Amino acid sequence: MNKMLLIVITAATLLTACQSNPADNDGNATGNNEQSVQTETSQQNNESAEESLDHDKWSELPEYDVIVRNIDSQDYTFRTVTDNKNERILLLTNPDGEEKYKTIFIKNTSRLKIIDVDGGGQLFNDILENS
Repeated sequence: MNKMLLIVITAATLLTACQSNPADNDGNATGNNEQSVQTETSQQNNESAEESLDHDKWSELPEYDVIVRNIDSQDYTFRTVTDNKNERILLLTNPDGEEKYKTIFIKNTSRLKIIDVDGGGQLFNDILENS
């Protein structure tokens, strides 16, 4: 009887410990991801999102050179979806206004992700050295 009670308590403790989410502790993945989706949605509905074909302005961004190297050579319009202290999300649209690429730059780790939204998937996912 005592062995059974000890096994049940141990199993319950292990299961409880396994269910803790480390992302909640360091405050990145899950919580910020949901916040980013909400921010992206609200900014897409709000026409105040920053949009520009002026590449001189965008070339000051640390991720700009990598973005240009990894996408085809068309002129894309850059649009800021989110730019806060944690991340910057940009959408690149072609001259016809179709969204072609989405970039996600995580500022504290300098990680850049470039995603082809036409079904090409992830094109780039790495930490930038010179940022």
